[in-house]
Amino acid sequence: MINNKNYTQSSVFKPENLLREAKRQKNLSDKADVPDICILDPDSDILKYLLKTKQAAIDTNWPCYHTALYRFKLNNRETGIIGGAVGAPFAVLTAEQLFVSGCKLLISIASAGIIIPPINNSKYILIKSSLRDEGTGYHYLPTDMYVSINNNLFDKISVLFNDQELSLEPGKSWTTDAPFRETPESIEFAKNQGINAVEMEASALYCLAAAKHKNIICFAHLTNTMAQNQIDFEKGAENGGIDSLILINNTINLLSGYIPQENNYEK
Repeated sequence: MINNKNYTQSSVFKPENLLREAKRQKNLSDKADVPDICILDPDSDILKYLLKTKQAAIDTNWPCYHTALYRFKLNNRETGIIGGAVGAPFAVLTAEQLFVSGCKLLISIASAGIIIPPINNSKYILIKSSLRDEGTGYHYLPTDMYVSINNNLFDKISVLFNDQELSLEPGKSWTTDAPFRETPESIEFAKNQGINAVEMEASALYCLAAAKHKNIICFAHLTNTMAQNQIDFEKGAENGGIDSLILINNTINLLSGYIPQENNYEK
């Protein structure tokens, strides 16, 4: 089925049409838009911290059938966040709906298993490229082994690597649809490719970004070794929620003048 894709042909089923029907069924305003900047938080650690500290409120006008959108202020800038969108298909389904609703920059930050520790043993990597071991991305871009972040975005964010308190460096990920099929052979292959971490969303999100000219940034929070040790998946204070928010805030500040003012989704 991978070989029968027409990458220039528009989809019959469009996210804006799905949201139109959801708004109709839920009696929501047709003007319901999302903030310019939105966050995908697959583990929901950031969202749980924001709710615990009463910083976030649910957006009752978000029409998506599958997710809840929350709004909060990050350095006085309204920001949207969706938790629990785990895996490539769910992340891309959600991202498509966010972009047609007014999102101009999407940041995904997910926990990841360590394959090869990054050079400086940082807690986070900005995923520069990802091994495409998932199916969703092949509906957006032709077959290839890797997909990368937009070069302009990467160049603008790279200044953050100099801030040691952020514990961030560039890296490569392996995006898989099947976390419980990380076999010794597949892990060894990833090591030979120089891959730092394994996660479940980045390559599909980057394929969407490249195909539809969207601004998407994927970070990986290196938190575990695939539970090969008895004490694993430790993320720090508030399960890493505070550190992740600091990283996101610094990223947004760098890009404040870069985010385009108009949504360029190709209908």
